[in-house]
This record gives sequence, structure tokens and C-alpha cells, in this order.
Amino acid sequence: MLGIFLDSETNGLNPQEHKIIEIAFKIIDLLSGELKASYQSIICQPFEEWQKSDPNSLKINCFTWEEVAKGKELERVAEEVIALFIQWKIKRGSSVFICQNPSFDRAFFSQIININIQEQSQWPYHWLDLASMYWVESIKKGNQNLYPWKTGISKDCIAAAYHLLPEEKPHRAINGVNHLLLCYESVVGFPCK
Repeated sequence: MLGIFLDSETNGLNPQEHKIIEIAFKIIDLLSGELKASYQSIICQPFEEWQKSDPNSLKINCFTWEEVAKGKELERVAEEVIALFIQWKIKRGSSVFICQNPSFDRAFFSQIININIQEQSQWPYHWLDLASMYWVESIKKGNQNLYPWKTGISKDCIAAAYHLLPEEKPHRAINGVNHLLLCYESVVGFPCK
């Protein structure tokens, strides 16, 4: 089973109004923890879309227009992602997406790869979230000090509960993926590693 550990950065929180400006993911063997492939790209947006940016979102990821203007065209990013998914035979039943906030990431990922193409390609429709995994493990361990309603369920709160460093700043997609993997390994682990 392969896990696509994915994160995105956007110029706002509303996928009907804002755009994805960066994507990163790592394809990992969920038994061994072996890295199969890695991808990261800034995505160019037209200036009129950039002007719709939410300033609060840009404060978090620190993207500038100059960086976004130099990014790859959306169509090229789509071609590269599709090629990697074909190479690694990403399909339902043999792979899943894993994110910190899958409802957010999936909505913006669909700006790159149309949902119809995802369906035709039989890509996984399961987008799993780290917070739920942490929630279950905390309850199973019965440590009342680690219960999610006491620690919080942000990735940095989960990291703190496991004595891990917070995510590297600024918030960039590859930083999010690397931190997600670190937290996942502590919460769930790779059974054959």
C-alpha cells in the first residue's frame, strides 16, 4: 500500500475564489516507510487571481507575487503529477492520500487535476487525516494528558504531544509534507521499518 503524503499552499481558504499556488507530495510505502517519489512545485497564477488573495493566508505562507509569477503553468504541473501517478501505479485499493487537512487539500488539488480525470484514472478517493489517526491512538493509549481535546489537533500540537519540533516556517508545502511524515511515523509508524 502506498501513501501519498500531500500538502498545498493557497492564496486563500475558499477554493471557489482562491487558487492553489504550491503543491508537494511524497509517495511512501506504508509498510517500510521507503520513499518512492517526491514532487514539489510552485504554480503560476494570473495576476488578476493573485489580486484576490487573502492577506491572512499570505502572512502564513509568505508567498509573494514574484515567486508565484515564476511558478510552473498549471497544465504542466498537472502533466507532471499524472506522469508520476502513472509511473507508481497510483490506484484505488493500493494507495491512499494522507494529509493534515484533506478536505482543504482535496478541494485545491482538484484545481490541478479535474475530478473527472481523477475518477477516470481510478485514483484513491480516500483522503485520510493525521488528526483522526492521532485521536484514535490517544484514546487507545488511555493517556488522559494526550487526549486531543486537551492537546489540540493541529499538526504542531500533535508534534508537541510526541515531543517533536513544530513545522518549519514559513508554511511551504514541502515543509508541511516533511512534518506530516514525521508526525505520522510517531503516531502510526511503518510496521516493517
